[in-house]
Order: sequence, then C-alpha cells, then structure tokens
Amino acid sequence: MHGGQPAENEQAMKKADIDDMRPEYDFSGGVRGKYLPRLAKGANVVVLDRDMARVFPTSKAVNDALRALAEAGRRHGKARSNSRSAS
Repeated sequence: MHGGQPAENEQAMKKADIDDMRPEYDFSGGVRGKYLPRLAKGANVVVLDRDMARVFPTSKAVNDALRALAEAGRRHGKARSNSRSAS
C-alpha cells in the first residue's frame, strides 16, 4: 500500500484470492505473517528489476555478484591508497 491506495499488485492479489483459488488449496490453518519477525530481523529484501532478475535468478547469484563487486572495490581502494602514499 502506498499513499493510502492499494498497490496494483495488491489489488490483483485480492482479485486472485476471490476468483482463482482452487478448492484443493486450504489455507484455513495458516497464520498470516508467521515468519515476518524472523525475516525482518535477519534479512534485507530487495526487489530486482526484471532485466536484473533474468541475470541473477537466485539469492545466491545476487550475493555472489555483490561479494565479487565488494572485493573489487576493496582491492581498488587499497591500490588507490598505496599509489597516494608513494607520491
């Protein structure tokens, strides 16, 4: 929900709940938000644009790429600081 109006996907989900639920799906014993506190405590959720989701289809792929980028940044930072101290 953004600015008091339900988001487009939120409206679509409500419609899907009414129109498209199969009889074999039984969520009557489900608890809404059961794992939300655990997720909020230990994870950052990031929504990728579709083009990036095709390149990085899993959390592991995203994390591996970010770790490689962070390491390259650390190495670049060390190289820059070493070249400055040599001047």
